[in-house]
Amino acid sequence: MATSRSLRRTNPITLGLATILTIGFLFFIFSTPSDPSPSKKRTKGPDIAANILSPASLPFKKSGGDESERPPPVVRYRMNNVTTTSDPIGNRETILILTPLARFYQGYWDNLLQLSYPHELISLGFIIPKNWEGNTATSQLQERIKKTQSGPQKKRFASITILRQDTEIPLQSQSEAERHKMQNQKARRAAMSKARNSLLFTTIGPTTSWVLWLDSDVVESPPTLIQDLASHNKPVIVPNCYQRYYNNDKKAMDVRPYDYNSWVDSTIAQSLAEKMGDDDILLEGYPEMATYRSLMAYMFEENGDPTKEVQLDGVGGTALLVKADVHRDGAMFPAFAFYHLIETEGFAKMASRLGWTSFGLPNYLVSHHLIGKICSIQN
Repeated sequence: MATSRSLRRTNPITLGLATILTIGFLFFIFSTPSDPSPSKKRTKGPDIAANILSPASLPFKKSGGDESERPPPVVRYRMNNVTTTSDPIGNRETILILTPLARFYQGYWDNLLQLSYPHELISLGFIIPKNWEGNTATSQLQERIKKTQSGPQKKRFASITILRQDTEIPLQSQSEAERHKMQNQKARRAAMSKARNSLLFTTIGPTTSWVLWLDSDVVESPPTLIQDLASHNKPVIVPNCYQRYYNNDKKAMDVRPYDYNSWVDSTIAQSLAEKMGDDDILLEGYPEMATYRSLMAYMFEENGDPTKEVQLDGVGGTALLVKADVHRDGAMFPAFAFYHLIETEGFAKMASRLGWTSFGLPNYLVSHHLIGKICSIQN
């Protein structure tokens, strides 16, 4: 007697096979690879890239002339796993510290070494001008790098990149007086923008969580600098920058506001911009161009809360922490008049246009000494 079609449909073997196939299909669709994402898989030290086309986050070592070069690897990065949180150490978030460097200061390098953030999660990037002073700085930097990277494991950084600046240097003198002349600002800051962009685009990797821009003059800071800034979990955040100097009237060391690039915009500044030509820029801190912006340099409160935040429209670059996603979205340092702003101030404007907000810490002081002097950060 022939089996009916309805009975064949409910055959236990058929149902079993269908169930196994269904489970297998669902497992294939929703399962994740057993190997962790490169952003989470960290070792005490990075591997050496086998090929120059390997991921930018790995250092590349050239092979000898008689060695056969291995093909570049194919690596898949799950960008959703690259976090930026208020607990960067707990979440093993990688930090890229970038420094435009015209002169080398031993104190700056010593300061990097004493940062308490795990060095295996820190990559360094430098861009140095191609001139006599830059050659000297490069030689000094390479000596320290060699000593550090061959020393104790805990002091070594994940990777270090040195770029030699390929753009024209507008100012041959790096004296503080020459650097801050108003007539030199547009050319100087345009060159700085190009250097920053070259350094950023060359060094940022798919596993980078945060980018810390740090001036080469900062030679003393709290060991917890990175954690302090990241704990606010803001897209762009900057401390207040002061300068230590000898006050002849007091016959003692004193402090004064230094970085005027962190500010809240004003209607007067906006009116000035409306009357400017397309290529003209607004500058802060010059009596010839009074903008009446609210400068974070003057928001400091004696014994004030160092965690106090203010929303900013412009930022300076002495110690500037940026979520890597802000840069990945396209926020860079304009070397041209962008809404009549340039370099770090233009960066804040560009980040804002992309939907990212900048913040400042008026009571977290970054002391920036005269060139050649000591800088310190007070918390």
